[in-house]
Amino acid sequence: MKVLGIVSSSRKGGNTETLVSEVLGSAQEAGAEMELLLLRDKIIQPCDGCRTCHKTGVCHIRDDMQEIYPELEAADAIVLGTPVYFWTVSGQCKTLIDRTYCYHTSRHLRGKVGAGVIATRRAGATQAFSVINNFFNLQRMVAAGGVFGYGEERGAVRQDAQAMGECKALGRVVVRYVKMAMAGLPVPAPRPV
Repeated sequence: MKVLGIVSSSRKGGNTETLVSEVLGSAQEAGAEMELLLLRDKIIQPCDGCRTCHKTGVCHIRDDMQEIYPELEAADAIVLGTPVYFWTVSGQCKTLIDRTYCYHTSRHLRGKVGAGVIATRRAGATQAFSVINNFFNLQRMVAAGGVFGYGEERGAVRQDAQAMGECKALGRVVVRYVKMAMAGLPVPAPRPV
């Protein structure tokens, strides 16, 4: 079982990375293999709306997204983390989501477990979380819930004891949901972790 954590923040070692890493660490303790993907190291062009992927099932844009598609497909669960920028997800997060449009017809992400992790200073977490959950719903993924972590300066989110505890719980929930899906059992509706 593989859990892929995606950090869509440009800030190295920032609050988003801290939160996603905490979820992954908990998932690993629960028996999952985990991988951390940092979008700040990638060059991903925006979707150009050509709709070629509707015919081919493949995005025609050649950039680092071509390396990410196999990672998404190989994962049993995806933990998508973003900071809040202007009361929504970061540009890197939205570009990644848009570039998965090629899966809209192929449904390569169907049934995978998804969890959202939001780092914010004060406001906008609900809107950002809504964008991530809409992505999971469109791709027919299983939403396992999410975490909001509060802090402005790098590393400040570690002082948010509730968020750090929820990250540990979310990692366990993600693994439990994947195990249930693999066993053909119905996965419960998401609830607060």
